[in-house]
Amino acid sequence: MVEDDPDAELLARVARSEPQAVREMVARKLPRLLSLAQRLLGRRDEAQEVAQETFLRVWKQAGHWTPGLARFDTWLHRVALNLCYDRLRGRRDEEPYDEVHEPVDLAPGPSEKLQAVQRSERVAAAMAALPVRQREALVLQYYQELSNGEAAALMNISIEALESLLSRARRNLRAQLMGNGKEKP
Repeated sequence: MVEDDPDAELLARVARSEPQAVREMVARKLPRLLSLAQRLLGRRDEAQEVAQETFLRVWKQAGHWTPGLARFDTWLHRVALNLCYDRLRGRRDEEPYDEVHEPVDLAPGPSEKLQAVQRSERVAAAMAALPVRQREALVLQYYQELSNGEAAALMNISIEALESLLSRARRNLRAQLMGNGKEKP
């Protein structure tokens, strides 16, 4: 039973169809949802569609939400992850990444910028080469900044299993970046 959900009041206001609450919900949750979906799917347009579908489900479910059963943010991430899984299953034979996802620091000179872009492209390609569950574990922990407990709960696995996935993911990512991409499972 979760007692202290920081989104409970806002969700109740969304359920009452308060326009300002809807704007606040989108402002509060959209950046992280887009980041999650884009890092898992590798395509901004699909990430936007996932975020939109996730918010549609929020609006539909807001009035039926039972406070205390789970944190709203956990449910929101689970919905977004499931929508990402659906899309990934639908394109098994396609290349998952088509964009650079890391922001480039504009302060350095042209050669440093080029190196940063190339590094970002290499990281994106290495992330794309990871098995989906390993990529998901990395995204949830490093990019979404979730604790091991929160990430494990979202993935429906134990903390030990998450740590094992993270270990394999880091090892595979390192192998990909070093150019020998031999490890996988």
